Amino acid sequence: MSNSSHLSVSAQEALQLTDAERIYRIKSDRWIGYPFAKDVMKLLDDLLQHPRVNRMPNIVLVGDTNNGKSTLVKRFCQQNPASDNPNGDAVVAPVMYIQAPPVPDEGRFYNAILDSLFAPYKPSERVDKKQFQVLKLLRYAQLKILVVDEIHQILAGSTHRQRAFLNVLKYLSNELQISIVAVGTKDALRALQTEPQLANRFRPIQIPRWRLDADFKRLLASFEAVLPLREPSGLTQETIASRLYAMSEGYIGELSGVLTLAAERAILTGTEQITLSSLDQINWTPPSDRRRQFMTG
Repeated sequence: MSNSSHLSVSAQEALQLTDAERIYRIKSDRWIGYPFAKDVMKLLDDLLQHPRVNRMPNIVLVGDTNNGKSTLVKRFCQQNPASDNPNGDAVVAPVMYIQAPPVPDEGRFYNAILDSLFAPYKPSERVDKKQFQVLKLLRYAQLKILVVDEIHQILAGSTHRQRAFLNVLKYLSNELQISIVAVGTKDALRALQTEPQLANRFRPIQIPRWRLDADFKRLLASFEAVLPLREPSGLTQETIASRLYAMSEGYIGELSGVLTLAAERAILTGTEQITLSSLDQINWTPPSDRRRQFMTG
């Protein structure tokens, strides 16, 4: 009988599940609380506790694609969900997550907020009426932080439309005295520079790529602890850690994808562990190679 001491308590309990149930669990979203993530979560919590002032602090969370930005802010939103408000006309929603529209469009943005609030509205309604409805409902909801993901998408519009969209964010922040958390790729900083007055209000937080060091090995140990495999894989050993780094190129989302496929294979083949051989067999293409294939294909 194998020793499951390499697993967290929750992962040990998952060993009692069927193979199909374990694979489903492995493919589901998971939270790995590495030190930088905890620092960002603390920063977001500080924003949540900040008193309402005329000029609320804002941050822009910047990082490469598939490096954990959205996972961080969604985790924060999950930890601060909406709750019933028996003494009011609406639920209390201290934090709201919205994805920026594919083009900088004020009406679409208000639509997304109203959808998030499950509020009835007419898509063809005038923008000023939607704005009035949004302000009214967000005041009822006692919103404190508005998270706007994929903020770099506003670059898809003209400079005029970019500035108009950013002015919407500034207006909401001023009127409601809320903090804005913008999330996006490095282009997010360029997008915010379109409106200098707004850009000065945002503190940039860069999410760095991982390096092949002790922190990366600690991250691998955290992953191994939550993947319900019966045998230890020894992911922190130099050879396998180096292979995983090369396959993921230092992106946590890529690493999660590699380990998910490898763990699924470990269950299906009955080996119950991730090895160098199994990593060869999952047919993984590193992100830089995928980009080259896309450019030349």
